[in-house]
Amino acid sequence: MPHSQHPIELLRFNTCGSVDDGKSTLIGRLLYDSKSLMEDQVEALEKSADITGGGQINLANLTDGLRAEREQGITIDVAYRYFATPKRKFIVADTPGHVQYTRNMVTGASTANLSIVLVDARQGVIEQTRRHTYIAALLGIPHLVIAVNKMDLVDWSQARFQEIRDEIEDFLPKLDVFRDVKFIPMSALNGDNVVDASPHTPWYEGPSLLAHLETVHIASDWNLNSFRFPVQWVNRPNNPTDPSLHDFRGLSGQIASGIIRKGQQVVVLPIGIKTTVKDIWSHDGTLDEAFCPQSVTLCLEHDIDISRGDMIVGIENLPGRNAELTARVCWMHQRPLQPGKKYFLKHTTQTVQAVVAAVENKINFNTLEAEETNAPLGINDIGTVRIRTAKPLVYDGYGTNRLTGSFILIEQGTNLTVGAGMLNAPTEAVKPEYTDFAI
Repeated sequence: MPHSQHPIELLRFNTCGSVDDGKSTLIGRLLYDSKSLMEDQVEALEKSADITGGGQINLANLTDGLRAEREQGITIDVAYRYFATPKRKFIVADTPGHVQYTRNMVTGASTANLSIVLVDARQGVIEQTRRHTYIAALLGIPHLVIAVNKMDLVDWSQARFQEIRDEIEDFLPKLDVFRDVKFIPMSALNGDNVVDASPHTPWYEGPSLLAHLETVHIASDWNLNSFRFPVQWVNRPNNPTDPSLHDFRGLSGQIASGIIRKGQQVVVLPIGIKTTVKDIWSHDGTLDEAFCPQSVTLCLEHDIDISRGDMIVGIENLPGRNAELTARVCWMHQRPLQPGKKYFLKHTTQTVQAVVAAVENKINFNTLEAEETNAPLGINDIGTVRIRTAKPLVYDGYGTNRLTGSFILIEQGTNLTVGAGMLNAPTEAVKPEYTDFAI
């Protein structure tokens, strides 16, 4: 579908920071001041005031949906909210601040274009600030906003704002992944610099948070260079009413990266057969070209044995293929990661058996350094592990492609998701030893 048919972009962002930094209040203020609430939501907000006491509207209750969250005034689960302005659509994930909910933050931030890290102007930069900024970098989120909140409690001190900014800018070079970093002084509770510019910060010349969210450039966030198409489903219509569809065989899935056009040569991996794209179908009909993250059905020139879990790629910039993998893993379960234990590894559209061969290091969030260790990873730890899979994966490094470079680990027997992983770049690409389709 041409770009011109998508005039309103979708920006996914998450909020994170330490406990009680004002994340949920900030999202509530964004929704409230941007007139994105329905009348019944406002009524429910007023009715929920009695839970928190005082009889005042609590904007945090728009996202803190669990009663336990409201009673404690904290966020436990990840809350997703949708809103829109005339300029852009938004999906926001409100993620918890507690150290024990790091895994929830990883989940909420995994699909984000932009991450907002809140800093309490009184507390300044703490371990959670470093932890969440590091995780945003680890997850490859290209845009970062440091929201210095509760500025009203430090008398809108420009010196305090600059002090926090300097401290964060000291460790940002260690991360070196963000395309842009914006620092915004604000009061989420009172609405200063959230939707409208604040009269209390004449020394701040930048945009309000919403103005920045509406204008930050995200069109180039997707990898449009290397075509990757994990096959999700072999599309064979049952009892089609249209006789022309009796022999229809398409391959359905979501484009993970790149652009595909009719007549373009592709390679089917892992079998390594080269063929040509004959048709591209979407819910709107046939297309001349498609691009990530569209979901489409491809029809190929030749009838090749392809199934779920295979990947169709462009003949340039080939991915890696290996059963010996190195990855950063965020561990999500009370039972620690056990080297030598078997897990299921789900990567794109396939699931394979895998063994964690070794734990190489663990991140120290005070220093943001990786410290060598062979100890198991505990819940909410992040470290580098070596994994061996039952059959080779076709993959890219997470820094190149967030979809073909990520995976989850599933515990056998319980089917619980216990880890989220980001693959290191392959040491070498698939050798171009693919063959033309032979009839």
